[in-house]
Amino acid sequence: MLIRKYIIIGLLGFGLTSCGEYQKALKSTDSSVKYAEAEKQYKAKKYRKAVKLFEQIASEYSGKPQGERLYFLQGDAYYQMKQYSLATYPFERLQKIYPRSAKAVEAAFLEAKSLYMQVPTYSVDQTYTYQALEKLQYFMDRYSDSDYAKEANELILNLLTQLQKKEFEIAKQYDLIRDYQAAMKSLDNFLANNPGSVFREDALYTRLHSAYEWAINSVESKQKERLDTAKEAYDTLLIAFPETKYKKEADNMLKKINTSLKSFTSQK
Repeated sequence: MLIRKYIIIGLLGFGLTSCGEYQKALKSTDSSVKYAEAEKQYKAKKYRKAVKLFEQIASEYSGKPQGERLYFLQGDAYYQMKQYSLATYPFERLQKIYPRSAKAVEAAFLEAKSLYMQVPTYSVDQTYTYQALEKLQYFMDRYSDSDYAKEANELILNLLTQLQKKEFEIAKQYDLIRDYQAAMKSLDNFLANNPGSVFREDALYTRLHSAYEWAINSVESKQKERLDTAKEAYDTLLIAFPETKYKKEADNMLKKINTSLKSFTSQK
């Protein structure tokens, strides 16, 4: 028990000393003291304390040899705290002021990834998505052979998929509100712009549904032409996806399309 008591007292004493050193560094006018304490706090993963000190001395060390490491540690500390909007600036400064730095590639990737981590869901404004995509594509243009290229490509694919999802959902919304002509036009544009999209099957089925509803609910004078369009939409879906998950629904629509077309043939 006595030994345990001394250990606890020793640990408390160490903690107080460590805290005291940090407080002294905060109040110190010596930048080297702040720098050393900031690096110590960073290594101890006490990122919040580290960035407070880095913020105090960053401008003073900018352009100096120590500034290269400072900017990277500052950016990474923000990144580790998930303060991604703050992380981008130090990473950007490192690349601009120290373009030949051994950390320039990693800083470029982490800057782009920090933007990626701020990307919202597909349903809201996609400004951050475009910014992150631009940074990641810029990174790939410069560092396609780096160790981060594979992950950067995966992030780019994720962002492109998110933008495609937003575009598809907008087109799908026209179908849901029964503006079938607008839906067909929007879906045609989507399919033309995104030929390899993961949403291609969904888009082709929605295109069929819009064409079908447009035809079935048309005035008689225009119905034959629109039924033919709907039948073409069915063929396009089945050619692209013979085992489509929508086959049952699509086949039901085709039966009604063919039945309606037969009525036009019998009238002749």
